[in-house]
Amino acid sequence: MCGICGYISRKIINEQELRIMNDTMIHRGPNDNGVEIYDGPDGYCIGMAQRRLSIVDLSPLGHQPMHSADKRVTVVFNGEVYNFLDLKKELSDYPFKSTCDTEVIIAAYLKWGIHFTDHIHGMFAIALYDRETEDLYLVRDRIGKKPLYYWLDGDNLVYASELKPIMKCPGFEGKIRREVIARYLYQQYINAPDSIFEDVYKLEPGAVLKFSKGKRQIWKYWDIRKAYAANSQNPVTSYDQAKAELKDLLKKAVADRMIADVPLGTFLSGGFDSSLITALAQDNSVEPVKTFSIGFNEKNYNEAEFAKAVASHLGTDHTELYIDEKEMFDQIESMARFYDEPFADSSQIPSMLVSKLAKQKVTVALSGDGGDEFFCGYNIYADLALARKLDFLGNIAYGIGQIPLGSGNKLLNKYPFKVRAIAENHNKETKCQLSSEGYVRAARAFMNNEEGLPCKYPIETSYPGSNWQIKRMLLDMDTYLPGDILCKMDRASMKYSLENRCPIMDTAVMEYSFRIPHEFKFYKGDKKHILKDIAYDYIPRELLDRPKVGFGVPLDKWMRGPLKEQLLSYADQDFLKKQGLFDAAYVNKFIGDYIATGDGGRASGSNYSKIAWSFFVFQQWYQYFGL
Repeated sequence: MCGICGYISRKIINEQELRIMNDTMIHRGPNDNGVEIYDGPDGYCIGMAQRRLSIVDLSPLGHQPMHSADKRVTVVFNGEVYNFLDLKKELSDYPFKSTCDTEVIIAAYLKWGIHFTDHIHGMFAIALYDRETEDLYLVRDRIGKKPLYYWLDGDNLVYASELKPIMKCPGFEGKIRREVIARYLYQQYINAPDSIFEDVYKLEPGAVLKFSKGKRQIWKYWDIRKAYAANSQNPVTSYDQAKAELKDLLKKAVADRMIADVPLGTFLSGGFDSSLITALAQDNSVEPVKTFSIGFNEKNYNEAEFAKAVASHLGTDHTELYIDEKEMFDQIESMARFYDEPFADSSQIPSMLVSKLAKQKVTVALSGDGGDEFFCGYNIYADLALARKLDFLGNIAYGIGQIPLGSGNKLLNKYPFKVRAIAENHNKETKCQLSSEGYVRAARAFMNNEEGLPCKYPIETSYPGSNWQIKRMLLDMDTYLPGDILCKMDRASMKYSLENRCPIMDTAVMEYSFRIPHEFKFYKGDKKHILKDIAYDYIPRELLDRPKVGFGVPLDKWMRGPLKEQLLSYADQDFLKKQGLFDAAYVNKFIGDYIATGDGGRASGSNYSKIAWSFFVFQQWYQYFGL
């Protein structure tokens, strides 16, 4: 588990400059570091660097950059290859020197070439240089668990696990890409391949980038659409069979992720996913598994009592910490530093706090991320089932809503929020992204409605079938899961040099989930049905059956209270005009209205706090990095 960075460039970037870039990620790898520079073809120079968090093979033999025995191949690698022991047996003709998974990547490449990606399973961001072919490859894992950015500077390329090394690279200007801001304000994150900077991109999940003599090629070796299409054609029609086989796959996924030469535990919120993963981990361990949860004194947000009950039932070594609002609030100042680009999912705050708690006792923590997306767990999926039934009536309501009420207003604007969301839901490319268009208009108005990326993702017809729930689940796997959830947990855990592993996103589990009929996941309105059924084999229903809570943060209270003056200063017209990014008059009024009324003026939705918070986080990021 590490941070990597490097370049292939005709511009001179010396060793000291590369070390400075690499050391911006010391939190990702405090145990070791390596920096090397090599001569390449056609005047190119290759630099490769890594910060190491030692997890498997703690000896110096795991040092990176790592070379093949014949010095042909050099690798820097962030993550874990969970099937490395099986691959090591298959690659037994290679002269292994270490017991770490990095060396298995090298051996796999020498046997299968770049198609080694079809053989390794895990979470990873890899940079591999082949001196024989003079090619540099960047590889990201299938679902996007590990981040990988790259900057194209003419015919030069710089890459890194985070943006900070790129921002420290000589010659980098950091010009903000304005066209992504409205989408960010709406979605609260910036999805791959985009980044906040011009000419800087995120390598997409399941992708390979080949850079050879100044030319770039990118392709997908694993794709959500293709994986779903292939596996859904071979459904498991027996519920009992599906449950038994899924359970076995989850057991193996958990066991594989418990291989470590350092202390390991689990995050335990008391919800279905984390409880199931913890149960499987405890079932696989001869000692009590260390479990961690945080509690809130605010009862509406608190799940710690449920986590404690689950821990007691399973017999884990449980640690809980109740935090107050000030402890959450104190995390705000560090967000920009560790998230690198604007990122406004406020659950990042409690995620950082539970990571801090876990790091006191372990170096690896398992989590239940992925259960909602792959097994139909979010409330929006239930809402979509109803919205699809009401779609025809929504079209009628939209037509009636065009009746003018004077002063340019329409009856549509008087509809209740949920009715308006269905009535305005016309675009077949965004049918499953259900929300009031008022949010979209507000986000775009921040940018003076200039052309840019659409706030919603206009790609839904690229997913197969007509089931809105399935389409939205696939969309979330493509966007929200890697762009928000996995980004959130990667930065939150790595802030404290803690490795987070996610068994539900095991390749075999993900692909098998596509074989499970949808009615096994969403059964008579019961979300995540088959996953819950497996959890009940380990934990009594009465400990699990309750409404989903999640990590809550009192944004409205903060932004109208202790953050009010800071938010107002960010919306000051003179400051905004000097900044030159936003519509100064509109934003100043919007924020003023939000603080005064809580709904952004005339709006009647309930989530304008999200846009205000996205704006606040953007400005905090902007000021922290001195842009």
